[in-house]
Amino acid sequence: MELNELLAQPVTFRKKVFKLGGNKVSVFDPQGGLVLFVKQKAFKLKEDIRVYSDDSLKEERLLIKARKIMDFRAAYDVIDPKTNAKVGALRRKGWSSIIKDQWEMLNADDQPIGSISEDSTALALVRRFLTNLIPQSYGFNVNGHKVAELKQHFNPFVLKASLTVSPDNGFDPRIALAGAVLLMTIEGRQQ
Repeated sequence: MELNELLAQPVTFRKKVFKLGGNKVSVFDPQGGLVLFVKQKAFKLKEDIRVYSDDSLKEERLLIKARKIMDFRAAYDVIDPKTNAKVGALRRKGWSSIIKDQWEMLNADDQPIGSISEDSTALALVRRFLTNLIPQSYGFNVNGHKVAELKQHFNPFVLKASLTVSPDNGFDPRIALAGAVLLMTIEGRQQ
């Protein structure tokens, strides 16, 4: 099944909170079947995250690579491993991401096409300074329209979130998938 078809329905991400040696995230369809498996390589100077069709790690579906070793406004290229073509990129918004997680979505030519933003500044401050038990929610917006949403579910032992991509919005859902993967692996570290 192509990623576009797969993301036409909501998918659920599951990541164990207490995990050593790189992040691993399982992605399930609404019926509970494993449809994707994410593996972030441990101990790499530059982030290298691979999305596979399952946990056998035989078929790569998407590749997400950091451009630099350390960067406050980190940028991650999203690559289709079958064609080795860049699909787009995601770039952290730097200072504004300290208070509230914010990312820019870029096309293959690094032109901004939209943004990913945490639900509210007030809740973001509560999460950072009082308790991280309040689930996060992220809106993926293009031209002022929500094209996708990632919502965390409360669970102290497993980081769970559901990604819903709006159908027929002219937006490449692989960018939304890559954004959700980054939020579950990179931003998920603060949980």
